[in-house]
Amino acid sequence: MPDIQLVLRSTRVVTPEGMRPASVTVADGRIVDVLPYDAEVPAGARLEDVGDDAVLPGLVDTHVHVNDPGRSDWEGFWTATRAAAAGGITTLIDMPLNSLPPTTTLDNLRVKQEVARSKAHIDTGFWGGAIPGNVSDLRQLHEAGVFGFKCFLSPSGVEEFPELDPAQLTAAIAEIASCDGLLIVHAEDPGHLAAAPQRGGAAYADFLASRPRAAENDAIALLIKLARAYEARVHVLHLSSSDALPLLADARREGVRVTAETCPHFLTLTAEDVPDGATEFKCCPPIRERENQDALWQGLADGTLDCVVSDHSPCTTDLKTPDFGTAWGGISSLQLGLPVVWTAARERGHGLEDIARWMSHGPAQVAGLPHKGAIAPGHDADFAVVAPEETFTVDPGRLHHRNQITAYAGKTLHGVVRGTWLRGERIAEGGRVTQRAGRLIERHTA
Repeated sequence: MPDIQLVLRSTRVVTPEGMRPASVTVADGRIVDVLPYDAEVPAGARLEDVGDDAVLPGLVDTHVHVNDPGRSDWEGFWTATRAAAAGGITTLIDMPLNSLPPTTTLDNLRVKQEVARSKAHIDTGFWGGAIPGNVSDLRQLHEAGVFGFKCFLSPSGVEEFPELDPAQLTAAIAEIASCDGLLIVHAEDPGHLAAAPQRGGAAYADFLASRPRAAENDAIALLIKLARAYEARVHVLHLSSSDALPLLADARREGVRVTAETCPHFLTLTAEDVPDGATEFKCCPPIRERENQDALWQGLADGTLDCVVSDHSPCTTDLKTPDFGTAWGGISSLQLGLPVVWTAARERGHGLEDIARWMSHGPAQVAGLPHKGAIAPGHDADFAVVAPEETFTVDPGRLHHRNQITAYAGKTLHGVVRGTWLRGERIAEGGRVTQRAGRLIERHTA
């Protein structure tokens, strides 16, 4: 038994068995035990008593566009991981596109890793990319430790990361299934998008009409069909259309290995409330109507949706033009995800246990991070300490994101992140990032 170095104590510790008073013992960066609240502190151990603040497992965000290198004026590993640390996130996985080069070959992965190595404040891993012409690269990337492969079925918005047509998608899924890898998919059918009205301009209603639910629904139906045929693991990214939930639920009951995520903005923002010209609200697929949002919450509650992750997709201010047709699509929420979701969840009767399941355990399970996502013996000692009843008003100037554009500016949110701990070391306190302790992680070492 290793010598205990830290005891983290709270009246509200969120464990897989529920929330309870507890003392969490830590040695060598791992949780040793979760003991009764008044357990004796071992000799030589440091006690950190956070009182009534809640202790959650550190959040895991598996959908972050860091854009570094190549578009580091949009974001970068230094700023993204600082924002994450300040927001209670202890692990992120970087998306393969919007950086130059994209993570589509082994050499490109090594470039990305070298850039991130000296900048990561939290544990950081990488998705690979599946694009036309790189099927022969996928196994090498898998063996190098990427957590899976992202592809698009419709244009991605950047020319260096093209979408897959049906034949290319089939070839990629067959190769990825042959090594039991994970394919993660931006699921919008290009035919439906091409047929939808593309008016552009400042009206949000016109933009919403240009990305119909049917585009998501039919793309997801195709993915389920291929996952079934190839016994493949497939994950649907940033689900926006609640119409697709029955498709996913039915497939899972049949044993098809398909999972799905949604995002804070789909759970908390509605089309009815987006002002015309306010392209800080633009994302693809889009923020939909209030009744659609209600169904997404039900999908979370019943387990059809596995997790909530940010899809943090930032850009420079000039790219957020007031024209929804030309503005860059992406919502920056890396630092704010926990309070954004908690504010809405508590109003709907959910508890902190649900937040931990959706934003820590769920994404860790999808990506394959066995030592993340729970306050339990053997797991990394990653914690988010939160004052759940306290409120704050979002001030973009206090965000660590490189470009402080946010759809949540001026909103009053519940859930102040008091501190963030990574493998037993406090890395952020009171919104300030106090040290850089992140490591690069790989699928086979995570």
